[in-house]
Amino acid sequence: MSELEDELAPPLIDRFGRAITYLRVSVTDRCDFRCTYCMAEDMTFVPRKELLALEEIDRLASAFIARGVRKVRLTGGEPLVRRNILWLIEALSRHLGDGLEELTLTTNGSQLYRFADALADLGIKRINVSLDTLDAAKFRVLTRWGDFDQVMRGIDAADRAGLKIKINTVALRDMNEDELEDLLRWAHGRGFDLTLIETMPLGEIDTDRTDQYLPLSLVHSRLSQHLTLTDIPHRSGGPARYMQVAETGGRLGLITPMTHNFCESCNRVRVTCTGTLYMCLGQDDAADLRAPLRASTSGAPLHAAIDEAMARKPKGHDFIIDRDARPAISRHMSATGG
Repeated sequence: MSELEDELAPPLIDRFGRAITYLRVSVTDRCDFRCTYCMAEDMTFVPRKELLALEEIDRLASAFIARGVRKVRLTGGEPLVRRNILWLIEALSRHLGDGLEELTLTTNGSQLYRFADALADLGIKRINVSLDTLDAAKFRVLTRWGDFDQVMRGIDAADRAGLKIKINTVALRDMNEDELEDLLRWAHGRGFDLTLIETMPLGEIDTDRTDQYLPLSLVHSRLSQHLTLTDIPHRSGGPARYMQVAETGGRLGLITPMTHNFCESCNRVRVTCTGTLYMCLGQDDAADLRAPLRASTSGAPLHAAIDEAMARKPKGHDFIIDRDARPAISRHMSATGG
């Protein structure tokens, strides 16, 4: 792909005037956990032959960076189970300081004990770690296959490596709602930010999401009984709204796709591990970027496909959780990228 063609392509602006500056790339739909709110235990994953090669992911992400993307997040599934993932991170790190402001990833923490030092060496400054409980037995129930001690070992390794850590916690009714304040105090005590997330209706799972759904408006109200929460203008490039917690000195983020639609400021698009571009997490409309990526070494077909897709980026999503309804979106979060 011609770097000159990339450079000549215009910045990405959708039809509502929103600049697209944040790209989330799923490098695999596979995961070594089977979290109950994310996927069924008996999952069928994309055949490996359909995955983009790491070199193709590099070309694709580089094209977006040339068009104004300033933040790239690698996701999955679990990104650190993708073979040779460090090669991709090293390749993308060449853009840091030259258009790209941040290269980061979201992980379940299971492989951090192996990769933390290398991530720091390759220019990763900050990571998100998904962690929904501090109870080892409950952790096993939630993740089905996860090892709590291994995740803690990974978090410790990332902390020692100097990576800034944000803990992502999905708020789940009757599962972890009674320990969210403890999680917050633990995270802030370690110097980590904490972001709480409402469960989203993506993909068929083995349980009813109406039994899991916990509105963060209720969580905020409960936390406010013991903590002083003050809204602050801090932004990390994503959809979270932040507040300062006076008692701990740390930041709390809330991601509320169900109770507070955050679409008016959406700056994000997602690319799957097979090269499908989703302009909105909560809509099914998508564009195939794999075909134009492979059609020519020229960047023209790819940029044309991106432009056509951006013209269709919707104003917002229409998530709803209803006991009688099927998931709002049939694909799993691991397919789109967490």
